[in-house]
Amino acid sequence: MDTEDRTTNDPRCTQCIAHALTPILPTPHHFRSHCNVSLVSFSFSTSGCLNVYPTFNDLVLVLFLFIKSTKEYLFFPCMNEVDELLMNNDVGFFLSNLPFLRKNFNDDANTALGYVAEFGMICHMFVIGLEIDPNIFVRIPIREAKVACTGLLITFLLSLFITPMLHLSYEPSIAFDVTISLVLSGTASPLLTRIINDLKIGKSDIGRFLISTAVISDLISIIVLTLGYIVFDPLDDFAFRKVRDILLILAVLVIQTILAAKCIPFLMTWVDSHNPQGKLMKGPHLIVSIASLVFVCSLSPWIAHFNMMLSTFLAGIVMPRDGRLSKLLTGKVKYFFGLLFFPVFMVWVGFQVDFSEFESHNLFTWASIAFLFAIIVGGKVFGSIISGIMLGFHWQDSVAVGLLLGIKGHFHIFMALLAEQRNISSSSNSSAIVLVCFLTFIYAPMVVKSIISRARKRSPTQRMALQWLNPSNELRIVLCIHGLENIQSTINFMEISQGPEEPQMTVYVNDLIELTETVASTVARGEGVDAMTITDAGVIEMRENITNTIQAYVNDHCEGIDVQRTLTLCPMATMHHEICTLAEDMSVSLIILPFHKNQQPDGKFNANHLAFRSVNRKVLRYAPCSVGVLVDRGLGSNQLTGGTQCIKTAIIFIAGKDDREALAYAGRVARHSGVKLTVIRFVLDTSGSNTSSRITRSRANTVEYEEEMKEDDEYFAEFYDRHVATGHVAYMEKYLLNSGETYSTIKSLEGEYSLFIVGRGERVNSTLTAGMNDWEVCPELGPIGDILSAPDFSTTASVLIIQQHKLRGKLQGLHEEFSIM
Repeated sequence: MDTEDRTTNDPRCTQCIAHALTPILPTPHHFRSHCNVSLVSFSFSTSGCLNVYPTFNDLVLVLFLFIKSTKEYLFFPCMNEVDELLMNNDVGFFLSNLPFLRKNFNDDANTALGYVAEFGMICHMFVIGLEIDPNIFVRIPIREAKVACTGLLITFLLSLFITPMLHLSYEPSIAFDVTISLVLSGTASPLLTRIINDLKIGKSDIGRFLISTAVISDLISIIVLTLGYIVFDPLDDFAFRKVRDILLILAVLVIQTILAAKCIPFLMTWVDSHNPQGKLMKGPHLIVSIASLVFVCSLSPWIAHFNMMLSTFLAGIVMPRDGRLSKLLTGKVKYFFGLLFFPVFMVWVGFQVDFSEFESHNLFTWASIAFLFAIIVGGKVFGSIISGIMLGFHWQDSVAVGLLLGIKGHFHIFMALLAEQRNISSSSNSSAIVLVCFLTFIYAPMVVKSIISRARKRSPTQRMALQWLNPSNELRIVLCIHGLENIQSTINFMEISQGPEEPQMTVYVNDLIELTETVASTVARGEGVDAMTITDAGVIEMRENITNTIQAYVNDHCEGIDVQRTLTLCPMATMHHEICTLAEDMSVSLIILPFHKNQQPDGKFNANHLAFRSVNRKVLRYAPCSVGVLVDRGLGSNQLTGGTQCIKTAIIFIAGKDDREALAYAGRVARHSGVKLTVIRFVLDTSGSNTSSRITRSRANTVEYEEEMKEDDEYFAEFYDRHVATGHVAYMEKYLLNSGETYSTIKSLEGEYSLFIVGRGERVNSTLTAGMNDWEVCPELGPIGDILSAPDFSTTASVLIIQQHKLRGKLQGLHEEFSIM
């Protein structure tokens, strides 16, 4: 059979599946006779009619899907992403290559699997394009682009030089060699992203670098393949297309791109405006949107016979990624991938890779596998080392980057099998390429393990606190609020905390809503697989008011703050866990919790949020970063953004790591023009002869006390040189003998300041606070914070109590956001 006949009668042609799935679209005449296979069921009788009874084919697929769905619970409860991929491959190959299964699994069912596989690849390419930011063409990341281009070019040249000697095609063909070289040069960015995130390095510098580099490499290879498809016709032995056909394809692609970039966003915006969050999307709007997407993506295959996968990829790049409809489609497609496409795809691959035709006895076959694997790994590693030398990377990092960029995925496997289906390559050679693709991600866990091991040696512990925050890194804060009463204090807190414009500050404004029976009755499933949406009108209105007010502040008065809205919806018993999980996932340095009491107009506290006291205590105990409790007694009554208000602020520094953390935060507050900051240091007077002085001198001989005092003095001296010596911050010292004098000194400050910043009180043998814990009303505020927030203290002085991140010994592993490059 020649190439043209094989292609014409191939039931998996892209245009054929487009016709089978979207009957409203016309299809070229010579494909229509092969569209009689139903996708509704995998059951076919020997005559080709639909069988309503379960067949052997059904049982095979159901068995595989059952194993795939239950493996995590029955067989491998600790399975990660790579293990799952290997499990899918092993089960798919094992089932589909059993002799009695291959004998009883008829051609019609195999054809149906081919339809599902190609339809899944079309959706897969669309999602890849949709997740690529089109701004990458305008603002190209230089470092990532250098590594991607260098690795891709060297791998391509190696492959172009070696693959002709491997005789992968029936007849020598430069066009085929170029195509297979481009496939070997690419990177499976979706698969690499899944592996990196699953292995917990996605938030590290090398993880983010790898994801961006893989996307650029994927983008370049697919665009070059697209250009090759425009110029050469793979259906006609890669012959040059006529100029008329090339111009037709280009013209249709331009029209399709304009429709996808201009008309589809307009339609999605209209659909989103008529389907607000919290309500189910209207069926007609969803149908019209999907039909429009299918129509736009099918224009070039329909009119110019362009490839459907490449068409959907190009359309997805220019389509909007934000909005409810885009997120809905992306979530549903990914859900389809995990539930059906990936397992069925591997079963289909197993049936296509017939090991009975694999020439295992031929030494040249194994040599081909070794050379192909060496081309991929050697080209990527060599390219990464060369670019790493130019960029100043460590050679170990360059090798790790090259190894991980060599990962191949579903698209590359599909292209290898397509060569065999088009009668371009033998079944044995296609199987060899597929095996090489599988080999490329087996070593990924070992590479990541070496990365984490080297990072752990450099940074044995990770402390998420302001004191150790690198000034060049952005500050991330989780700012929790109970409701509308916290809006103004939230805005003022962000205003005084923003610091310099570069690096910016990211604030996650987190609504704390208790999941009661009333609220639970208004919860509906959202767009994502596990997403939930509140449909209660009162809650929606409250959240919209908060969002609009905060966003208006950011737009009008601040450019250095990135505000993101989050929601914690759960029972009170587990709310602390959700807050800590959010802080850990977002790699924040500070959590701000509102005090469980709100001040009334008469100055007294109410107990409307008394249940949150337990939440605050648990967060202080289990938080993965520093924590602050804000007692609002006037901070939210003033508008600080206009520049006319000035807030007098005092930080009380005694000793200990909590006070150092409070001092670190005060350093950011001191940079605000509307804050007049005074540092008040309480110093123990050891010159006296009283009992407290003698006890203190004896305690000073302990190693722990000496180390703590040394850290206090060093950090305070650094703060003094940076802020006090320059005249930006006022400073005073109070020499005290005992905790009684500490209490009287604090009481003497009443009415002088509008905001106090204090540490919670993690101090070593502090004589100045000894005994204060015995009469604390709110122990979670610490002895100093409890005095300042007491009802008999000033009713116009807000208090921020800060506790530094508590390290419970050596960390077993690294925090996800480590730096190694």
